[in-house]
Amino acid sequence: MIKKTDNFFLIHNYNTVPEELIAYCKEYLVVDASDDGKTPKLLEQKEIRFIRTENTGHNITTYFSYFASHWDTLPPVLCICKGNMLGRHCSKEYFDRVYDNQYFTYLYEDRASRVRFAKPGSVAGEENTPLSSISSLVSESQYIEENTSWYTDSPNHPHRYFDNFDDLLCFIYRDPVIPRYCLFSPGACYILCREQIQKHTAAFYRNLNKVMNYGLQPNFPSEAHMVERMLPVLFEAAYEENPWMQDEAAFDRKLAEQEAILQEKEREQGKRFQRLRRLLKKR
Repeated sequence: MIKKTDNFFLIHNYNTVPEELIAYCKEYLVVDASDDGKTPKLLEQKEIRFIRTENTGHNITTYFSYFASHWDTLPPVLCICKGNMLGRHCSKEYFDRVYDNQYFTYLYEDRASRVRFAKPGSVAGEENTPLSSISSLVSESQYIEENTSWYTDSPNHPHRYFDNFDDLLCFIYRDPVIPRYCLFSPGACYILCREQIQKHTAAFYRNLNKVMNYGLQPNFPSEAHMVERMLPVLFEAAYEENPWMQDEAAFDRKLAEQEAILQEKEREQGKRFQRLRRLLKKR
């Protein structure tokens, strides 16, 4: 039997019963966003502690809402994860090795990609063929991706306030490094310490939720993809925050300004595209 950890598990749950995860910890909270009509009843039957929340399409709003509501009483170490993390974002074998960590840990593992992302010639028996890719692995649990904001082109993930990672990063912080690559845990699952969360105020987390919680049309906003890639920066970097990040009224005004800026930008892009199409037709 596995030793239960003192780490508090904050589990965002969607249409699953996370019994396997709960077996690892003494204390937990399941935040259930299921919409299948049966999961809440199953959780009750199994006497799993849970609260209900709206389905925003992703798990980060669950984390940030909890941080803001419990800012003064946060557990010393938290495991923030998804109910279906095991087998999807990391293996049980990997989690068995790290679940009791008391320090910042990426809860991600993709063994199937290790050969594909390894340095050419470093794996015996594999061809020495250079790999051209926007993504790779830095370690067994750290995924790196070229900072192209490719996901904003997806019609399934609309954007309202920001159309690229860089602009959102600069909206949050003064003079941040604009990275060539983003190092993060796909799926947004981590172990982290209370002090990392408390680098920011409760208002900060409530404000960021506004950026990525405005509906499923047809799926969650691209801004949630941006924040997913930004989480290690939020928890580890020492950048100076812009003043509106601490003030909800000021943030609302600034966000409305940003929405208008993006709308005008996209109108101008649309006009340029139309002019280009007319020119091409004349040829």
